[in-house]
Amino acid sequence: MRSIFVFLLAVAPSVAFSQYPTKSVRMIVPFAPGGASDFVGRILQPRMSELLGQQVVVENRAGASGNIGMEAAAKSPPDGYTLYLGNIGTVALNPAVFPKLGVTPTRDFVHITQVVDVPGVLVINPEVKANTVKDIVAIAKAYPGKLNYASPGSGSQNRLEMEVFRKVAGGLDMVHVPYKGGAGPAVAGLAGGETHLMFVTASSAMTFVKNGRIRLLAVTSNHRLAAFPDTPTMAESGFPQLTSGSWQGIFVPTGTPKEVVDKLYGVIIETMKTPEVGQRLANGGVEIVTSAPGEFAKFVQNETERWGKAVKEAGATAD
Repeated sequence: MRSIFVFLLAVAPSVAFSQYPTKSVRMIVPFAPGGASDFVGRILQPRMSELLGQQVVVENRAGASGNIGMEAAAKSPPDGYTLYLGNIGTVALNPAVFPKLGVTPTRDFVHITQVVDVPGVLVINPEVKANTVKDIVAIAKAYPGKLNYASPGSGSQNRLEMEVFRKVAGGLDMVHVPYKGGAGPAVAGLAGGETHLMFVTASSAMTFVKNGRIRLLAVTSNHRLAAFPDTPTMAESGFPQLTSGSWQGIFVPTGTPKEVVDKLYGVIIETMKTPEVGQRLANGGVEIVTSAPGEFAKFVQNETERWGKAVKEAGATAD
């Protein structure tokens, strides 16, 4: 009788997870509504809900450069009912910027798949008389300390991209103006004339570029964007070191059963193949990029090492 009881205990979890999901699933987005992560999450949500047969609920948990949402996700039960839409900032940069971070992303998450890459752009206020990246370099050298650049914070990817640019362009003397609240306030400040230039994601800049409130000089992807076919890449502009993107991927807490991870992976891949999803993302300047779990884990490890080095060289700290 005892052996039957033990057997039932052993098979019960696998039976339960084979029926996964039996209730709604939340997707934690670690930033406020309106940013690139929220934009991506809300495009994926309807199709994922349809494929899972249960509602996927986007939950914005903003604060502390995305750390509040990331920690909440990592410390959730590993049962597949909490997904985390992480990005390069929270997963690869924050561990270096915040030495007392309560989460180690490479240890505390199962890496399911990358879902998108959000290309970056170099944008300027229209009052700045520059038509190319080299024009900006010339102005900065002619007027040291006069140009300022915006960022969503000292340890943000956008700030680090500018630090790399300043270094490889010959040590440009420019003033950093950090903003709180993510890319939105920083781009708005640039459009309002508070700052002169910045690196930011294409999706965050799209509306301002289209209405002429900011101007586009270059993109950081390794190819020109369909949305801006006449805009050169940073590599074409003479700065191949500035080839990068703001990738996003989906994670679950470590310990999540393999059968749940496998199901989620299949659902996410099918979601990314959906034409409507792809079109909506493309309209926002976002490109689909997927990868197998093992491949994604290696990619994240490499990105963590790459940007950790950049943080150290720039001396970037938490604001």
